[in-house]
Amino acid sequence: MAKQQPQPETQLNIELNDEIAEGSFSDLVSIAHSQSEFVLDFIRVIPGTMRGKVKARVVITPEHAKRLLDALSENIGKYEENFGDIATKAQFSMPINFGSNMGNA
Repeated sequence: MAKQQPQPETQLNIELNDEIAEGSFSDLVSIAHSQSEFVLDFIRVIPGTMRGKVKARVVITPEHAKRLLDALSENIGKYEENFGDIATKAQFSMPINFGSNMGNA
């Protein structure tokens, strides 16, 4: 039986324009989901007010949401190995009005 040659890995080329490369600061994430998608709204809360502005909305599949969870968990573990535990404040439970049931992070 002939031995199969390993297939060369294909490389994904990703473009990043200057505007997106700057990034947007977010101090709150609101998460909603349906059977077919997760919606992540990255929000910037205006200090000293009860107002926030959605800076980005990302819609992903449930499978991708699970991979994102795993990747975040792995990267937080690596971060804490290098820099120590990340302190978290008490659970954020302020009601947010988007017109639907959503979770917060």
